[in-house]
Amino acid sequence: MPQPQTSLSQLSIALGVLALATGVTNPTDIEAQVPEASAQIAGALQAAPAMERDDATVFGFLEDGSMTTLREGGGLICLADDPHREGWSVACYHDSLDPFMARGRELRAQGVTDSGELAQRRWAEADAGTLSMPEEPAMLYVMTGDGFDSGTNTVENAFTRWVIYTPWATIQSTGLPAQPTAPGAPWLMFPGTAGAHIMITPPPPGTGN
Repeated sequence: MPQPQTSLSQLSIALGVLALATGVTNPTDIEAQVPEASAQIAGALQAAPAMERDDATVFGFLEDGSMTTLREGGGLICLADDPHREGWSVACYHDSLDPFMARGRELRAQGVTDSGELAQRRWAEADAGTLSMPEEPAMLYVMTGDGFDSGTNTVENAFTRWVIYTPWATIQSTGLPAQPTAPGAPWLMFPGTAGAHIMITPPPPGTGN
């Protein structure tokens, strides 16, 4: 039976979420001062559940825009906000997703910036067995906001989305629809591919849903 098609708006939102997590958003020309490592760590950890924060690994940024490890840990890997790009966004993902996420950053550094191409390249490598994917469902948290105050450890207008990677899952194997059936309802994106994942995007604050 043909599956419902994902709308362009849903696809745009979902790809945007994944771009934030893998560092593949379009660069800007903004001049920004890179925060101290402690502030980057505190901001990145906002995306993680409170009980997971103490042990998480944190990647952050240097003045030249390159990434560096700010803190070693385990379980979750968190990405600090990139001050060289517009907006504020951080993400945390289970360490079983790191080969997939790291490959996205590697391809971007090689000049591949289109989200669709990044996805297709990595899926093909996973299908070929050259890119490791999680054997169990793996979590990704993405938080956006209008800014982070390291003094009070608070995010202005924080908004969190949840993504559960289930590589090669299908509509039939999960019972999930291929598009949300209600505001905030889970749905399966890219079913049947190495990048299959459950999207959970709550309604924006103030929508009344």
